[in-house]
Amino acid sequence: MKQYEIWWAELPEPVGTRPILLLSRDGAYQYLHRVLAVEVTSHRRGIPQEVELGAREGLPKRCVANFDNLRAVSKQVIQTRAGQLSSRRVVEAKRALGHALGWVELS
Repeated sequence: MKQYEIWWAELPEPVGTRPILLLSRDGAYQYLHRVLAVEVTSHRRGIPQEVELGAREGLPKRCVANFDNLRAVSKQVIQTRAGQLSSRRVVEAKRALGHALGWVELS
C-alpha cells in the first residue's frame, strides 16, 4: 500500500464494497492499523472537493474521490489494488483536500 493508490475495500454498512483513495504517507502503512482514505463514489456533484477518476486509475467506470468523505480505514478491510493517481491527479487531490478542509492556501 502506498499514498495515492486506489484500493477496493469492504467498508461497514451501509457503505459496503467500494474503492478508496489512500492518503497516509508511505512510511505509515507498516506501522498503522488504520490509514487515512477518501471514499470513491459514482455520485458526482461537480464540486471542488471531488477528483474525477476512471479507467486510467484502474476503475471500471467514471467516478470521483469525494474529499468531504475522509475516513480512517482499518487495513484489514482493504482488499485489492485497483490503480494509482498520476502526478497531475495528485495535485488535484491536494487541491480537493484543501477545499474540503477550508485551507484556502491549498485550494
